[in-house]
Amino acid sequence: MTWIELEDPILIVPVGSCEQHGPHLPLDTDTLIATALARDLVARRDDCVLAPAITISASGEHQGFPGTLSIGTDAMAAVVVELARSADWTAGVVFVNGHGGNVAAMQRADATFRREARKVLIWWPSVSDGDPHAGHTETSLMLALAPDRVRFALAQAGPTPEMDELIRHGVRPLSASGVLGDPTGATAEEGSDIFDRLGEDLAAAVDEWVD
Repeated sequence: MTWIELEDPILIVPVGSCEQHGPHLPLDTDTLIATALARDLVARRDDCVLAPAITISASGEHQGFPGTLSIGTDAMAAVVVELARSADWTAGVVFVNGHGGNVAAMQRADATFRREARKVLIWWPSVSDGDPHAGHTETSLMLALAPDRVRFALAQAGPTPEMDELIRHGVRPLSASGVLGDPTGATAEEGSDIFDRLGEDLAAAVDEWVD
């Protein structure tokens, strides 16, 4: 698109990460899933446009694994705030966050948006029976969205630690493989069902936000 084609749209920004996802999933798993959900939303609405994804975010909990890149929570919060500020030409900004490690950064940014009375929605997927990282949920989604990117023969189960353990220690001391959960029973069919539910959740959240 060119600038003259943009007439007061809602800007949809996928937010991913570049971090390990076990031996069987690629480093851009979060980005791929967030972008797919963002594209699905844009296809549902004629008032939305898709922005380039944020591909490196706050992934400090995966420190020690090759391939992981992180800008930290402070920098990530600043990136999100400044990006939204730069988008005053839009009718609003929706961040589709695919990485749980961004929660603190997104909360800080959201507090700033509220103080500044900006039209911004921060949304991330919620799967009630999902596992933490590179497990059944993410592997199923990847089998549905990008099966050629999944090395399923290398999938292996890992621990499912409590969140306070994960925050305190990071992933490496808890799981040598980087997997938190059990991806070995994942299927593309379940991934499609999960994606459809998340797509509906995102669309409903944006409908409510717009109204």
